[in-house]
Amino acid sequence: MADARAAPIEPQVEARDVPEAGLKRLVRAACSGEPEACDEIAGRFWPSAYRTAYLIIGDAAEAEDIAQEALLSALKSISRFRVESRFEPWLHRIVVNKAIDAWRARSRRPTPVPDIGRLVDADASSEIGDEALADAITSLPIEQRSVVVLRYALGYGTQEISDLLHIPRGTVGSRLRRALDSLSVELKEQT
Repeated sequence: MADARAAPIEPQVEARDVPEAGLKRLVRAACSGEPEACDEIAGRFWPSAYRTAYLIIGDAAEAEDIAQEALLSALKSISRFRVESRFEPWLHRIVVNKAIDAWRARSRRPTPVPDIGRLVDADASSEIGDEALADAITSLPIEQRSVVVLRYALGYGTQEISDLLHIPRGTVGSRLRRALDSLSVELKEQT
């Protein structure tokens, strides 16, 4: 699991590369209590869980704890997972909720998230610099930061984010809009 720390933004294995039919069989096996299936799920989804936690929380050690806790929580409650649903969004919801809880529980601000420049176009990123963008993102309220990470780093659509976070679709849109407006203002001030 330490390998994920070396490249928190670009994991070596993407969980989305797992064929859906094979994943459903694996989840069914895990639901039946097969330890090998649970181990395989943890291995396949570790990079994605870690990356999600890292992008939200901004601290490698804390992201590792959150990802481990989220995977353990998911595997403990996998019998309640609806196998006809997609596993990865269900897991991401758990990771995001645990990251938000951790964020709220601590009193210090997170360290800047490196390599997040791909959230904006390449030209703006090169003019502004990844560090400035990371600082701007870490200054967002956690609710806005979560939707930005889910939308732009993980590629979920507005409805998927709404479903993942159990908030209305309009709330997702307004949080994204406020976050992008805040980022725009802060980054313009830095150029």
